[in-house]
Amino acid sequence: MKNFMPCALLAGLLAATNGCVSTGLSPLERFDFSQAQMGLEFRLTLYAPNEATALNAAQAAYARIAALNQILSDYDSDSELSRLSQTAGSGEWRTVSPELWRVLNAGQRFAEQSGGAFDLTVGPSVNLWRRARRQQQLPTAALLDEMRKRVGHEHLLLDPVRRAAQLARPNMRLDAGGIAKGYALDEAMSVLREQGIRRAMIHAGGDLLFGDPPPSRDYWRAELPAQDPGSRPQILHLRNCALGTSGDLVQFVELDGVRYSHIVDPRTGIGLTNRSLVHVIAPDGMTADALGTAFCVLGLAGSRELATHYPQVSYQLTESLAGRTNTWQSPGFARNLLDP
Repeated sequence: MKNFMPCALLAGLLAATNGCVSTGLSPLERFDFSQAQMGLEFRLTLYAPNEATALNAAQAAYARIAALNQILSDYDSDSELSRLSQTAGSGEWRTVSPELWRVLNAGQRFAEQSGGAFDLTVGPSVNLWRRARRQQQLPTAALLDEMRKRVGHEHLLLDPVRRAAQLARPNMRLDAGGIAKGYALDEAMSVLREQGIRRAMIHAGGDLLFGDPPPSRDYWRAELPAQDPGSRPQILHLRNCALGTSGDLVQFVELDGVRYSHIVDPRTGIGLTNRSLVHVIAPDGMTADALGTAFCVLGLAGSRELATHYPQVSYQLTESLAGRTNTWQSPGFARNLLDP
């Protein structure tokens, strides 16, 4: 099977029971798979009674992710999301699929609650900064302003009766990069459960979704990278939840002596200049994904206010400003920590 193969988990990221384990009914074995999807490596770890069951479940999960990419990709000009963007400013109401509707509806909720720190219409500004990273050249003030005028969640109109959407301004462009991966994790886990697989973990681009824990275990064990050289890693124990990670540790560009993140503040149209790292524990992948982006944009003070809308969410935010690094943990996050 092309691009479909067993794999080992990233060293130091997760630890789980290996081998064959008896559940009292039939033995379960651990199976690991990897496949490139959405421009990322999606890794599945699952427990099944035999290889055939594991392969069928993994294939079904990857097929669901691939189908969602055809709907939500902003790189593919023929995706449903891109085709909706192409109607911007035309006055056309476009009926959308249930999957795209769910993402648009959730995205608008996150946008309103965050005061625009999360915004599905940020595409024009994101594309501008992608080009800046490729060309190693800072965008001009005029171009930044022009792209910013094309952004604004208030110009994305939704009609729940017809399940239709309209982009009210010309040259708007949707970008679901801050939410699509989390949604794909949720849908892939749902498929595994439909296939009878409940003990599973899915990992994609730093985000993880956990089902029931491995046999004979009470939880999955997740190791976060050390914050500073010489410091101890953090160990989380998690089950039936998502762990999302956002920040600029890898994707950034330095232009004229300033470090700009790949995460763009939709309100200003400028890549973030504060160094940040956020870990979010949420009931589902979509929430963890979107809030991770919003928390990075909002910083410590704004994140606390946004988090009041999500009592089941916990998070840790590390932020570096003016040479000073501050880390804050919500009480719920600290309760999930174990000694390494």
